[in-house]
Amino acid sequence: MADLDLAYLSAGEQAQRVASGDVSPVDLVGNALDRIAEINESLNCFCFVWDDEARAAAQRAADTVVNGDDLGVLHGVPIALKDTTPTAGHTTTLGSYSHQHWVPEHDGAIASALQRAGAIVIGKTTSPEFAHSLVTESPLWGITRNPWNSSLSTGGSSGGSGAAVASGCVALAEGSDMGGSVRIPAAWCGVVGLKPGLGRIPMDVLPALFDTISHHGPIARCVDDARLFLRATQGPDGSDPLSVTTPLDLADPVVPDVRGKRIGLSIDLDNWYVAPGVAAAVQNAADALSNAGAEIVEVHPRFTGVEEKEWNKLWEVFMATYYGHLVPEFGDRMDPNLLGIIERGSVMSAVEYKKVDYTRSDLWRRMRPILEASDALLCPTMATGPIPASISDWDPPSSNDGQNYDPDMTAVWNLISPCPVLTVPCGLDENGMPVGAQLVGQRWNESGLLQIGGALEAAVGPIGRPTL
Repeated sequence: MADLDLAYLSAGEQAQRVASGDVSPVDLVGNALDRIAEINESLNCFCFVWDDEARAAAQRAADTVVNGDDLGVLHGVPIALKDTTPTAGHTTTLGSYSHQHWVPEHDGAIASALQRAGAIVIGKTTSPEFAHSLVTESPLWGITRNPWNSSLSTGGSSGGSGAAVASGCVALAEGSDMGGSVRIPAAWCGVVGLKPGLGRIPMDVLPALFDTISHHGPIARCVDDARLFLRATQGPDGSDPLSVTTPLDLADPVVPDVRGKRIGLSIDLDNWYVAPGVAAAVQNAADALSNAGAEIVEVHPRFTGVEEKEWNKLWEVFMATYYGHLVPEFGDRMDPNLLGIIERGSVMSAVEYKKVDYTRSDLWRRMRPILEASDALLCPTMATGPIPASISDWDPPSSNDGQNYDPDMTAVWNLISPCPVLTVPCGLDENGMPVGAQLVGQRWNESGLLQIGGALEAAVGPIGRPTL
């Protein structure tokens, strides 16, 4: 049986205990594997577990400590990678029958960076097919379930990573975020998720290297663990021509201080229906930041719903371009919702696609004065609690009152991709499910955003953990 006190240590504390000799990587990895064995049948958050390889790596990491060699910032810490990130010599399926037997020859840049930092990869986490969906459910791997309530979704597309961190399997897991895919599962699973600014973490895993909505990011136990992940994985790296050439100084722990900070608050972004329990938790987060010394100012980004529709166009063309060629051979085994996305993207004109940049530009012009006058904008991550675990069981709400009833308040921020966005747990809703507070930061200023997120985390306090 896994030791839950050990399982729920932060990645930072695990690394410190390994470095001091108080805990062996062998024990950390063994405990993580025990925890996966206990919960994976019910949650389905791991599609691959590298048991023997992880134990061997843990022994090598333990020997390194004994020998007094230099240690990386995540030395001996067990982590998980999303099953959309290539790993040399290990099957990477992208949640699809089309890649069921794909064994990459090279690691993605992020996988290499994490291992250089001393982290021990113990397996791959589930994703919807090609990371396309709000929920984590794929034809190949089935449904991934929320540790807080197994009838509900983890969110997608990094839902396996979200469930793995929330359930105590690992303290850190990698995700990818093209439209909220790190932040959605982090919020619905009650953990921390960061979409860094474009190019902060090199992204070399897509067929095209000049994509401008795609980000790797951490799903983490706490805000300072997100800093450690970013420290280990930030570029520059020549594999990604868009990687930022000026790395951040992330050597010191996050200082949770918002005194003198100005934070814009918009509960509904002027357009969303936000569930009462979510609205109350985010308002409480704003009040807690105010009590900690921040100035909270109501702002109006003037969202209309057009932004989300235009992001959908980017997503449809993205899917059609990268995966449409697989439909003739594998279409009968693909997610039907994905097939619809690919079909719409396949018939979109180049002019219609390019006009999305008008919306992105308009959004930036509206957000620029808000972010220049504030250190961050605060809003909900998700407008409601988690939806059913299977998308087929969800009846999406709709109304003609002009409000947006989509639960997702994350994808629109991928339109202004240089801005980092962080989600931090800020309470529970009326159903006892986690609520995430979403912080949108200034361009490429992850350090400042993490400081505000750390202060929010400290001011609100822990929300607890799921009982399973």
